[in-house]
Amino acid sequence: MQLLKILTPLVAGALLAGGATLAVAQNRGDDTLLEMQQAFRKGDRQRLTQLLPSARGHVLEPWAAYWELRARLGEALPQEVGAFLQRYAGTYQEDRLRNDWLLLVGQRRDWVQFSELHPQFRMGDDREVRCYALLIEQIKGTAPAGAIDEVLRNWYGQREADDGCTHAVAEFYADKKVTAMDIWRKARLSAEANRARATRNAVEIVAPEALPQLREVFDSPVKFLASRATAAGRVRQELVVLGLIKMAMADPGAAARLLDAKWGVQLSSEERNWVWGVIGKQTAIALSPDAMGYFGNVSKDADLSDDTLGWKVRAALRAGQWKQVARAIDAMSPTARQDSTWTYWRARAWLSNRPGDEDKARARELLERIAGTNGFYEMLALEELGQRVVLPAAPLPPTPEEKAAVRANPSLNRGLYAILLGLRGEGVREWNYATNLHSPGGMADRELLAAAEFACQREVWDRCINTSERTKAAFDASQRFPMPFRSTVVARSQAIGLDPAYVYGLIRQESRFVMDARSGVGASGLMQVMPATARWTARKIGMANFTPDQINDRETNITIGTAYLKLALDDFDGSMPLAAAAYNAGPGRPRNWRNGPLLEAAIWAENVPFTETRDYVKKVLANTTIYAAILSGQPQSLKGRLGSIGPRDAAIPEPNKDLP
Repeated sequence: MQLLKILTPLVAGALLAGGATLAVAQNRGDDTLLEMQQAFRKGDRQRLTQLLPSARGHVLEPWAAYWELRARLGEALPQEVGAFLQRYAGTYQEDRLRNDWLLLVGQRRDWVQFSELHPQFRMGDDREVRCYALLIEQIKGTAPAGAIDEVLRNWYGQREADDGCTHAVAEFYADKKVTAMDIWRKARLSAEANRARATRNAVEIVAPEALPQLREVFDSPVKFLASRATAAGRVRQELVVLGLIKMAMADPGAAARLLDAKWGVQLSSEERNWVWGVIGKQTAIALSPDAMGYFGNVSKDADLSDDTLGWKVRAALRAGQWKQVARAIDAMSPTARQDSTWTYWRARAWLSNRPGDEDKARARELLERIAGTNGFYEMLALEELGQRVVLPAAPLPPTPEEKAAVRANPSLNRGLYAILLGLRGEGVREWNYATNLHSPGGMADRELLAAAEFACQREVWDRCINTSERTKAAFDASQRFPMPFRSTVVARSQAIGLDPAYVYGLIRQESRFVMDARSGVGASGLMQVMPATARWTARKIGMANFTPDQINDRETNITIGTAYLKLALDDFDGSMPLAAAAYNAGPGRPRNWRNGPLLEAAIWAENVPFTETRDYVKKVLANTTIYAAILSGQPQSLKGRLGSIGPRDAAIPEPNKDLP
């Protein structure tokens, strides 16, 4: 009955209504659910069918039934699907299966059944399903304004090949509602992402006869480009563009030389701009000073994708070319320009080079738009306006009625039960459905605060944090920035001269305080320490008789993690951004990334080549600033923690050269 303790009295009472026999059955059912999850992952349909009767009556029965039917959905009858949807009406599993069934029905081109089922789809978060729906509405003549643009946005946003959006675009192209350029754009974006199938799907729509040549492009772009003398005609030109893109991903310098010497004169201005943009982007990712030279060959920034323009901004920041920063951001789509990253840097561009009153006013307008405590650039904007980071006033705590409402929510209860049983992925998805997707727009702020408190009280810290972060007007620092194990973290940090706020900022980003967190590369525990790193650190600090299995012990994890962070911080001259990058990506990479011009750390962080590490560094430093405000009760400066970053002073010995 151990897991019954985490359920609300209402749900636990219902489960125990049958007395001790039902409670024992519930306990046995836990084992059944765990076995069914493994069978589902293995695709063992027979075992799922055998186990399902034993899961009947369990609080997680909807998951058991979902796994069993989902595993054989391709052969299921519509009546079976309908019975499932009726039996589990209102649950996450009902809408999840509806999503799965809609995709299958769409692939079968059964528009009648799709149209009957789609209006009940509550989550509405599947781009492929949305593309099917918009295609059907277009066929019926009931499509909303902008439907085709929405399909294209969804298609461009799909990194992997899909059927729904690809089919919709193919139909629209046949009806002359989208252009060949729209489709070639998808092929180019997919080629940049090395998505061969998605590239093929796009080319098949617009030039199916070119598929054999496309295969040559992906097999060996250098050979393909060398074997062609001219690029006569639109299709041949686009294949050359794809070849140059593929070549640039591996060797941007060679692609630049070939474009300059042979292909540039044979391509259109737009095609040349796209390829030069890709070459510039790849060079910027390598942190090469040549990047802005390549971007300088682009005659029209508007021909570039938002992603490429983002790298042009980064390269221009690194080079101190503020006019180019402004031009690249101004060329972005309206949606991209609204991102706090580009809003902040556009404001900084207005403030560069002796701004006049008009420039200052424009910059202030942009900074005021994003300034706050919700993120890295929001905090930097606040400081540009002359303010420090101060915790917002705490909202009123949830009322007894608000608490009771969330505690009676069956999806929240199932989510917590699944998480604490060990079905974390399933529990997180169900919890997120309850808070974000069950009702249009998700829960309101007061409901979110109550739901977050529900998770906090049960020490499910990741749901506590993520749920509270969804509030729009309220900012509850105790929920968004909890401090579990405070005495241990603070004592250990202070004992080795480490800022506890920095440690908390890192743990929050690493594991969200999930004790059993384990990354895809094998890092474990609160501070996500790799086994080899743990062994090295244990030796370094003189921890006797350490074994890798100890890293899952909370005290040991904190001891090892804080010790490694302090060693990294010492190795990087006390730079919090560099040490955070080393913690995430290993020390070798930031040692290379710091070489080059002396930069303010915000510019350096924005130029980190790895998306994950770039995001990580910014979030750890923003987290640290909030935790410092909580621990000290005083206004804080994010800028003060950033400083500047440049090459290491070669005259100073490296304190931890062997840092793994």
